Amino acid sequence: MNNPHDMKLISTIGDKEVKQEPIRAGFGRGLLAAGKADDRVVGLCADLTESTRMIDFAEAFPERFIEMGVAEQNLVTVAAGMAAMGKRPFVSSYAAFCPGRCWEQIRTTIALNDVPVVIAGSHAGISVGPDGATHQMLEDIAMMRALPNMVVIAPGDAIEAEKATLALAKLEKPAYLRLAREKTPIFTTADSPFEIGRAYVLWGGTDITLIGTGTMTYQCLVAAKLLQEKGISAEVVHVPTIKPLDATTILTSAKKTGKVMTVEEAQIAGGLGGTIAELLSEKHPTPMWRIGMQDRFGESGEPNELLEAFGLTAAHIAEMARKWVKP
Repeated sequence: MNNPHDMKLISTIGDKEVKQEPIRAGFGRGLLAAGKADDRVVGLCADLTESTRMIDFAEAFPERFIEMGVAEQNLVTVAAGMAAMGKRPFVSSYAAFCPGRCWEQIRTTIALNDVPVVIAGSHAGISVGPDGATHQMLEDIAMMRALPNMVVIAPGDAIEAEKATLALAKLEKPAYLRLAREKTPIFTTADSPFEIGRAYVLWGGTDITLIGTGTMTYQCLVAAKLLQEKGISAEVVHVPTIKPLDATTILTSAKKTGKVMTVEEAQIAGGLGGTIAELLSEKHPTPMWRIGMQDRFGESGEPNELLEAFGLTAAHIAEMARKWVKP
């Protein structure tokens, strides 16, 4: 595999011993650092302070933390008011409840007023596991990217989540930060680039473009290694910022390979797959295959079992790409 732009990734991609950490842990570290750097940063949570990893901020800055209880609509409305008064609020809950339960309040009080509130939706995706379909938020990318003024970010690992949180603390816009529950591989490093609005070519290729976001980018990287063994050159594009989308990077890759496969731990309707399909259909029509949740809800199970069952593993991605490139 060829890393064309030296993205400073780890050297052990695909190894069994690769280090893993929950993406939400990176958010917790980033929020604490943001709080130390700017006393305008405040935290509000809906009775899930430890689970969302807002706890470190809450303990360090109790005077800047508000426990709102199980009241997500109130959570985001109060945050909007604080932002209007010059604060930099971060709100957190499970993504199924926020933005899930309080989308209208996010729309009306945050997005419409264009105030800088960051909504951290934790436990997103199918890998939430045994909690089942009620807690496996799969529609959040579609819901949040449809909102005018809203920035949407799905970090690939805990290190990138920390960088994204720090960047969002300085952003003068509403934003949604998508976080996973389980430990997932860390593939970036402290030196890997991150900038809101940028996509990154992590590995160069010529036969097919694999576009991933969130936890699925690592699966794309491993899939590219498997495809290389089959004589197929896959380019991997990481899209941590789903909105605003880095159209230039994506179009350049699509024009080079002529085939695009998107992979996400979310509904393909309106999610990353929908985003890329819209771009390609308007700017450069390209054959495309979307891997993700295919218009259905999740179910209870262990995270790895669910990823396998719904075809969200590197082996499945590689096999689908192989059949497409070399039928």
